[in-house]
Amino acid sequence: MPDISLPHISHLTAPDPSLAGSHLTIDLKALADNYRMLAQKTGSAECAAVIKADAYGTGLEPAAETLWQAGARTFFVAHPQEGAKARTLLPDAVIYVLNGLVGDDSKDGFDYYRAHQLRPVLGCREEVSLWQDYCANREEALPCAIHFDTGMNRLGLSFADAEALSTQWKTAKPAFALELIISHLVCADEPKHPKNLDQLEKFRAVRALFPDVKASLANSGGVFLGPDYHFDLCRPGIALYGGAVCEGEKSPMKVVATLKSRVLSMRDVPEGQSVSYGATETTKRNSRLAILCLGYADGYLRTASSSDLKKGAKVAINGHQAPIIGRVTMDLIIVDVTGIPQEQVKRGDWAEFFGSQIPVDDVAEAAGTISYELLTSLGLRALRSYL
Repeated sequence: MPDISLPHISHLTAPDPSLAGSHLTIDLKALADNYRMLAQKTGSAECAAVIKADAYGTGLEPAAETLWQAGARTFFVAHPQEGAKARTLLPDAVIYVLNGLVGDDSKDGFDYYRAHQLRPVLGCREEVSLWQDYCANREEALPCAIHFDTGMNRLGLSFADAEALSTQWKTAKPAFALELIISHLVCADEPKHPKNLDQLEKFRAVRALFPDVKASLANSGGVFLGPDYHFDLCRPGIALYGGAVCEGEKSPMKVVATLKSRVLSMRDVPEGQSVSYGATETTKRNSRLAILCLGYADGYLRTASSSDLKKGAKVAINGHQAPIIGRVTMDLIIVDVTGIPQEQVKRGDWAEFFGSQIPVDDVAEAAGTISYELLTSLGLRALRSYL
């Protein structure tokens, strides 16, 4: 594979930690390693890369270039603007837009896809007709994919639609170039869920109607369901960025994103005192608390808060774990460090909110959500550095 320069990455310099209240580190080597590991698991099937939502909060430019250098040649985004941004970085990549024909149903809108060489993933009969008419009027067979629904009931044509199109195209080929058919797994992170096999059988039936078209079913979890789910192309997303792929199991992926914040101050609080907004949690003993320079304005979810009725997330300080106490606020979070030796926590120390010591999926679980939401919620206030 020819070596390529990475101009955007070369200009990403680490901020001076002395000026940072919070710091988000993105390990691009880990991202590349995760891609290569997934590509190994997909075997003969192509391993694409999903870079939507600013590459799951890690930064589209550095992530896309890193994944290209690691071997990815096909990329998936959600919106055409994301695709256009990726195109400026990756002139030779294949780029699919998962949300299909976003925007007004106008020639100008469709021209945008053509100008940036974006392939819409058509998700309903109306979109198929619109793309058909556009390509027919241009007399140009532009590439696309079609999404068929096998159980998500979100986007995708029905099996009856698939049969109708297959029959129709046996006598009159479409004006566009159908390069890929896809569906989306509902429960891939639960390997034993019966929905997986049900969707596999339904997708095989669709595939049989379009035997000469490449097919894609597996997302991150689908890669680990085995070769039956791989077809011609797999499209992992969260696994690339270090998220868990199977519910309740430790992630085999390397940590990509690490979020840290400074300890601003320490305070001693007597037993029975309320902490943070709403007085939702009280100290159960004479406590030592640390105030951290990060909050929900930085994308750390408020639902990770703790109360007398529900325990929240934890942070790590100098190798010790400390629970959040009270509500997460806009700019500050309070943690209980009573159980940590006093000399081990002081003003200016760094607390890890997620990373190698605190898995991002553990934080997401404490916040009642998933790692996808936590990563894509990260704001721009934390200073970033790329390894």
